[in-house]
Amino acid sequence: MIIPAIDLIEGKVVRLYQGDYNQKTEYKLDPVEVLTTYAKGGAKWLHIVDLTGAKDTDKRQIELIKTMVDTGLMRFQAGGGIRRKQEVEQLLAAGVERVVIGSLAVKQPEVVKNWIDTYGPDAIVLALDLNIDEDGNKFIATHGWQENSGVKIEDLLADYASVGLKHVLCTDISRDGTLAGSNVSLYAEVVKEYPNIHWQSSGGIGSIDDIKALKPTEVSGVILGRALLEGKFTIEEAIACWQDA
Repeated sequence: MIIPAIDLIEGKVVRLYQGDYNQKTEYKLDPVEVLTTYAKGGAKWLHIVDLTGAKDTDKRQIELIKTMVDTGLMRFQAGGGIRRKQEVEQLLAAGVERVVIGSLAVKQPEVVKNWIDTYGPDAIVLALDLNIDEDGNKFIATHGWQENSGVKIEDLLADYASVGLKHVLCTDISRDGTLAGSNVSLYAEVVKEYPNIHWQSSGGIGSIDDIKALKPTEVSGVILGRALLEGKFTIEEAIACWQDA
C-alpha cells in the first residue's frame, strides 16, 4: 500500500531533512487540499506527523488533524512525540485509527505495551528509526534522531511480541529526505524475519524506480513524503506502480 505523508508545523505543510528542525522546507500548500489531492489519486491512508506537538505536547494540532479526518476521504495514522495516554486518546477520539509512537516505545516499553493491550494492536504503530553501523547492527534512535538509544531493533521486537505488536514504521535515518532510494535490503530482511508484523518503509523514495525496488521485499506500506510534495511523480503513478503485478 502507498501511504502519503504530511508533516505539520503550526498548520503548515513542511519537511525536515533527517529530522532536523533547522533544515526545514515549508510548502505553500493547504493540508486539507493536499489530502484531497491524495485521496482523489487513490490513496486510502494518510500518515500525519505533528511536529509542533512533538516539540510541545500542549500545542498538539488536534483541531487541524480532526478537520482532516472529518473530510472522510481517507483513513489516518498520526503521531509526533506522543508521551501520554491522554494524547493517544485525543487522537483516537479525533478519528485517527492508528497512533504512531516513536521514542517512548524504546524509553518506556511497559507503558506502550499497556497501550497496545488497552487499544488493540491495530491502534498502535511503532515508529522505529534506525542508525545502522558498519557491522550491520541496527540501533534505534530516539528524540527526533538526536540520541542513540543503544537498543537493537531485534531486542525491542522480542519484547513487544508478548503483546502482539502488529504495525512497525521503519526508517533508515541515513536515507530520510535524501530522495536517494530506500534501504531495500533492510526491509527484505525484517519482513522475512518478522512476517507477522506489517512493515511500513519510510525514507529515501525519490523516483518510481525506488518504489518498484521495494516490491520484492513485500513490505505492507510505503511512506511517501518529499517526493510527492516536490512533484517527482504523482500519487496515481505511485499507486499504479505498486499495484502492477
